[in-house]
Amino acid sequence: MDEFPVKTVEALCIGTSLAISGIFFYVYRKKRKTVDKLNDAPHLTLNGKLTDILNVTPGKCLQYVVIEGAVQPVGEPLRSQFQDGSVGVVQKLMLREHKLVWNGFARTWTDSERVLHQRVNAVPFNLMGSDEATVRVLCPLEASGLDMEIIHEKFHQATYGFTDILGQYLSGEKPKGQLETEEMLKVGATLTGVGELILDTDRALKLRPPTDGSEYFLSTSDFETLRIEQDSQAVVWQVLASVFALTGAAVLLWVGRRYYRSLRMRWEQDRLRREFERLDAGPSRAGVASAGSEASQDGGEIPIENACVICLSQPRSCVLLDCGHVCCCFSCYQALPQPTCPICRRPIKRVVPLYQA
Repeated sequence: MDEFPVKTVEALCIGTSLAISGIFFYVYRKKRKTVDKLNDAPHLTLNGKLTDILNVTPGKCLQYVVIEGAVQPVGEPLRSQFQDGSVGVVQKLMLREHKLVWNGFARTWTDSERVLHQRVNAVPFNLMGSDEATVRVLCPLEASGLDMEIIHEKFHQATYGFTDILGQYLSGEKPKGQLETEEMLKVGATLTGVGELILDTDRALKLRPPTDGSEYFLSTSDFETLRIEQDSQAVVWQVLASVFALTGAAVLLWVGRRYYRSLRMRWEQDRLRREFERLDAGPSRAGVASAGSEASQDGGEIPIENACVICLSQPRSCVLLDCGHVCCCFSCYQALPQPTCPICRRPIKRVVPLYQA
């Protein structure tokens, strides 16, 4: 069997699409597993009975639970640097630079940004329930889904002179300015936590990242919103994996179709070759062979009106269709660099043997 005809670009497309599809499918499986665990996680009410439940639980630990409560600092809370009276337990300060960058391919200016400075501060805090029962939240910065409230946002416009403008066009970068933001998880905000709940030796309830590697969540949204967001992300990753897998399969099918067509053409050529060989050995060629022998005895050559126009040494033995010209032998037809008629240059769609009586 001949080598499978895959071009470099096609092999690159197949390999890349299947590799990306595999990566996306892996992420989808992780997201789907997270959604399944969220669906199976028990939703516990934060009250005084929670300590008794954990006290009779083996290991005094619940692997994956959902719990909601109001944020309360253990000690002194963090205070906003820009807004008086705003206090919280997690604070994120960020300074980002915005600029325009010249895109030579699209021939236009595109927006770009980069983080110049970022600082995150956190203090220990609890989740408080209805009857003042509390759960200590451990490692809040390791949690996913912690979208905090933006309490300060200010854009500092860039200023520049003539030499700055000239340098911008030469460098291909135009600074727009700097965006200063402050985000904070405020005291009193309702927080949904999903993780491992344990009862410590001092009978304090603590929520920590799961030890089995499951995803740890802290969200200002309610549990149903969190679950829907995670399910939507899983669907997106599934669609992306399917699209890239279908792309790779389509390219592979295209290559297989081309290979099958080349095989069919080769089979047809082999069939024609066998047909011509059978005709050359059969009685229908006997007269031509004896006429050729007599011609060789008389003049040493095949009659010019019946000779192949290409090699001039073999009799014409095939009809070229659709033009219908009878001008060459089958060996010369197979040697044609392009499937076009030597007489009229029309494409050869089919060739049939010439039967001479």
